[in-house]
Amino acid sequence: MSSVNDSTTPRSQLRVGRLTKAHGLKGAIKLELFTDDPGRRFVPGAVFTLQVPTGSPWHGKKIELVELRWYNQHAVGFFKDVPDREAAEALAKAILWIDQDDAEQSGEEDAWYDHQLIGLSVVRDGVQIGTIARLEHLPAQDLLIVKTPAAEVMIPFVKAIVPSVDITTGIVTITPPPGLLEELPEEPDDDDDNVDNSDNTAATAAPETESEPQAEVDGAPGRS
Repeated sequence: MSSVNDSTTPRSQLRVGRLTKAHGLKGAIKLELFTDDPGRRFVPGAVFTLQVPTGSPWHGKKIELVELRWYNQHAVGFFKDVPDREAAEALAKAILWIDQDDAEQSGEEDAWYDHQLIGLSVVRDGVQIGTIARLEHLPAQDLLIVKTPAAEVMIPFVKAIVPSVDITTGIVTITPPPGLLEELPEEPDDDDDNVDNSDNTAATAAPETESEPQAEVDGAPGRS
């Protein structure tokens, strides 16, 4: 599942891939694809906006694809101005975005624009628990930031946790694992009961051990 980051530009952007690590010595880079149509998105000459840390020399730049190849069922890209392994390693973990007109039908399965998701009701077990306040786009996955009556909660935007997004009804269904939305109750500590019982036993037995020495003291004056 993915979403389109349309908060900063008039034309929306669609996240289509992530550069993972260098491949070989000639500047090739392995790709993780976030699109169901790589044959249309990753063609020679395709230009991608890079999401990289601000300290990266690639920050604020775009990159052009020269060729996409497949090695052992893994996508590997060759890009313009990435001539060697050192240059490829500088792009590791970069996210690739493409510009897309809002009026265009993307054809991507399980992909939405940010503005389509913000404000939708979030439902768990048939009960609304909040609304989507915004999205955060991270290298590994997108996060839904859900505003609940208590606080804002981060929900990983993955199929296992967000199985259904219905734009028409305005409902996003979630199936979060235990502990994601609320703290799990603490289990009782059995050791506490054991400590209390041992203390009570010692207190009860104490008078019996003290009575025997007392008898010897009372009879002491009769001794010569």
